[in-house]
Amino acid sequence: MKITVIGTGYVGLVTGACFSKMGNKVYCVDIDSSKINGLKNGILPIFEPHLGTMVRNGQEKGDLVFTTNIQEALDDSNIIFIAVGTPMAEDGSANLDYIFSAATDIAENISQDSLIVVKSTVPIGTCFKVKEHIDNILTERNINIHIDIASNPEFLKEGRAIEDCMHPDRVVIGAEKEEVFETLKDLYSSFVLNHDRFVLMDIKSSEMTKYVANAMLATKISFMNEIANICEVTGANVQQVRLGIGSDKRIGYDFIYAGCGYGGSCFPKDVQALIHTAQVNGYEPMILSNVEKVNLNQKKVLVNKVVDRFGSDLNGQTFGIWGLSFKPGTDDVREATSLVVITSLIDKGAKIKAYDPEAIDEFKRTIDEKYLDSIEFTKDRYSATENCDGLILITEWKEFRNPDFELLKENLNEYVIFDGRNIYDKKITQRGFELFQIGC
Repeated sequence: MKITVIGTGYVGLVTGACFSKMGNKVYCVDIDSSKINGLKNGILPIFEPHLGTMVRNGQEKGDLVFTTNIQEALDDSNIIFIAVGTPMAEDGSANLDYIFSAATDIAENISQDSLIVVKSTVPIGTCFKVKEHIDNILTERNINIHIDIASNPEFLKEGRAIEDCMHPDRVVIGAEKEEVFETLKDLYSSFVLNHDRFVLMDIKSSEMTKYVANAMLATKISFMNEIANICEVTGANVQQVRLGIGSDKRIGYDFIYAGCGYGGSCFPKDVQALIHTAQVNGYEPMILSNVEKVNLNQKKVLVNKVVDRFGSDLNGQTFGIWGLSFKPGTDDVREATSLVVITSLIDKGAKIKAYDPEAIDEFKRTIDEKYLDSIEFTKDRYSATENCDGLILITEWKEFRNPDFELLKENLNEYVIFDGRNIYDKKITQRGFELFQIGC
């Protein structure tokens, strides 16, 4: 098949690369010429394992084309995926400017009957508004072109996006016509050869499914973080509680690890968007509102533990930070706990040494410039602990799991570790360390 993917951000780039891997001709379109030129030269705008190799191979075989010329792409394809960003607006709603900009570009350049598939995460009813928007422009152009619309939400986990795309546990398709379902089933058939994993539904239900999936996972995380806080004040151990409930197949082990809060591009904005959707339709979502509040408070837990140990005046104190990205396997720092922890500590007078294997550059671009003078970024994990008064682990990259504790003793002024992801065994206290964890 010949496909156009509009948007070369996280979703668009991964989706386009994976479609091309299956032998389809894919045009990835973006208005950012510097990004497109970079991709043509193998320079990716994001870090994602295995994506670089797939992008290079796709271009070498001619199956993957990066371009700013949308007309060129649309002339040679009749399935068009919209995969642009829908960032959170100030009121918590989804900003759809990029969606309708893409829809306008399609309407002004399309030359044949096409299927338009919204891959982006959008509020319920957006697909129909996109179709109406395009139809209106086509009418103004006095061109008789028929378009169909579909919803096909993504369920990619950063750090494992290629695996999720190539081997999806389900493919959700929202459409109005049987022929649209069949077209998209044909497109995805090579991804689901072993099992029929298609979940077919109406368009609005498909749009809602994406939000509910992320909200459910965010709820599990926030619920377990609240349980962790209760464990701390009662003397229970959340790690043992996790094993006790995770073995219940109705609950499972995924997303029940207590920690210092969730972040990223999806959970925060999608929970906010679902709250906003409920409110504008006259319903106050108490559970979702408190999921968000629990998470915001959880990002401050490590700061509170530092203050409890060192006092509220941190002038003269330096802390080493391990991990800046919101999760391992990505350079994404959007809504990352590291931003809250580091800025809060600096506001209290502390200095910071920070290391992350992938996210340092993104962190520098994201954090308020006024804090940069108080942060030293290091090239390796142990340099970030030299002459520090404590180590704070925020992101559980694998290289942090089994450190050289004797070297840490040499580097740290005080043998104090704040473990924000509960990855260390309490036995390290027998080696002279103070260990502060979440809920245990």
